[in-house]
Amino acid sequence: MKVTAQLYGQFLVSSQVNYTGTYLAEHLEGLSHDNVRYFLKTRRFTPRQLWQQVRPQVMLSARGYVLFDDTVLDKHHSRRIELVRRQYSGNAHGVIAGIGLVTCVYVNPETDQFWLIDYRLFAPDTDGKTKLDHVADMLGQLAPRSIPYRTVLMDSWYATTALFKWLLDEGKTFYCPLKSNRLVDDSGGQQPYQPVACLCWSAAEVEAGKILKVKGMPKDCKLKLFRVLVSTHRTDYLLTNEVEPLHTAAAEHESSVRWTIEQFHRELKQLTGVQACQCRLARSQRNHIALAVRAWTCLKQAAYQTKQTVYQLKQGFLDEYMRHELRQPSLAFA
Repeated sequence: MKVTAQLYGQFLVSSQVNYTGTYLAEHLEGLSHDNVRYFLKTRRFTPRQLWQQVRPQVMLSARGYVLFDDTVLDKHHSRRIELVRRQYSGNAHGVIAGIGLVTCVYVNPETDQFWLIDYRLFAPDTDGKTKLDHVADMLGQLAPRSIPYRTVLMDSWYATTALFKWLLDEGKTFYCPLKSNRLVDDSGGQQPYQPVACLCWSAAEVEAGKILKVKGMPKDCKLKLFRVLVSTHRTDYLLTNEVEPLHTAAAEHESSVRWTIEQFHRELKQLTGVQACQCRLARSQRNHIALAVRAWTCLKQAAYQTKQTVYQLKQGFLDEYMRHELRQPSLAFA
């Protein structure tokens, strides 16, 4: 039997706990693990094919949000898999061995729905690109694909001067957490730059933010910084180029949309087996990840259509099995 993208993708959509090629081969007569391995190492699936699949589903909005972030596909038990490198994982709160995945998610605030529209694998040893390079590549694809958006949200890792300047030139709004050691000036040039954490805040500024200049940005570029008290032991700083009347609570609300991409990462890892492939070749890993993100796209679209969560949808595949086992159990309890 020949393995196809349709078959492998269907396997990732349907399987509940085991996403290995061996498990797939065990459930189809005439299929072997070698067939699956050959399929993964000889085909070539790309991020462009993801966009071709999702394009008819995306409901675009002039007020749309574009979200960027990265996650690490955990491979800490692996020793010889290509693309695996030690890198920081926010989920693990430390450095682990894994494959870096940089993602771009589109959010429609009018329908409260979101879609993965692009992604890249972080493999600097093979392509020489940083995560910031990948973000720039994906941003550059938005206009040719006629994707309207107003606001870009990202993590502090991507808060670079170059990216800020690009977004300003494009007339886009951004909200971005700022690290406490970032140099800024709120004195209008009367004092030297100082770390964000050293700024003094009046009660009015805590409520409504303060206008300042970020080092490296053009002299006439005024940005707005908000101080967000997360807890008694933690203070976050949120930067935006939207300097019109805006209070801290409103800025927090805008920035909170960014957590949608964390929801996507969680669903991808828990429902598609994106981390499960143990093939050693980089091409095999790329193909497995490509089909896993497309499997998530399939699940998400079906969930929107049936007004369920992706978890309810996928767990529902077992409903008929559970009813049958309760009526006529394959293994009786007593």
